[in-house]
Amino acid sequence: MEQNQKEHNESLHGKWLVENDPVYQWGWGTPAGKRRAKRRGGLIANGANLRDGITALEIGCGTGLFTEIFAGYGAKILAVDLSPDLLEEARKRNLSGSQVEFLESPFEKCDARGPFDAIIGSSVLHHLDCNIAFKKIYDLLKQGGVLSFCEPNMLNPQVWFCLRFRQFFPNFSPDETAFVRWKLSRQLKSAGFSSVKIIPFDWLHPAVPELLIPFVRVLGYALERIPVIREFSGSLCIVARK
Repeated sequence: MEQNQKEHNESLHGKWLVENDPVYQWGWGTPAGKRRAKRRGGLIANGANLRDGITALEIGCGTGLFTEIFAGYGAKILAVDLSPDLLEEARKRNLSGSQVEFLESPFEKCDARGPFDAIIGSSVLHHLDCNIAFKKIYDLLKQGGVLSFCEPNMLNPQVWFCLRFRQFFPNFSPDETAFVRWKLSRQLKSAGFSSVKIIPFDWLHPAVPELLIPFVRVLGYALERIPVIREFSGSLCIVARK
């Protein structure tokens, strides 16, 4: 019952996002947001080694913003989302049907045709029941297959604040959370994954004015290399192997 309610909440949230411009709500439409999306998509794709001949399952594809980035690497992608409203937006991108297939389903219940070389996604694991999701991801991967995601970092002050006071931030769904990388690493290893690598990154906020983007990007890259300070970055890059 609890899982069904969570799925219902996420579906309603997807409808709300479409009605209120998901690109704006997620911050991907600003000049800084576009640069963040490009970097994030590249990190996920490179972590999964996406290329021609690779089959990948994308979880929580939403409007297809990252699906389009991933498709640019040549991989064949099955993109899953539980929101019919967000999937309608994704299909408007007119991605090649021979390369990209969209499937409407909660990931935990989807009848995906594995095994896959990679399972990927952007800001989606924190919407799921990870005890269920990690087992399913593990089972759907080929031996030696890769999990590659970017997710919000709970230690980032803004992420923590928005989740703590989510009633004031309607772009946050009722059930989403964020991750602390040490705990997440233990969860992934408990699910059977090896070579788990989780790296904090991302100091470029979507609201940064275009004129200041070069400066903030350079500063951000420096902060990502400073022990302790880097732990407060906005996002986590997560790669693990079966």
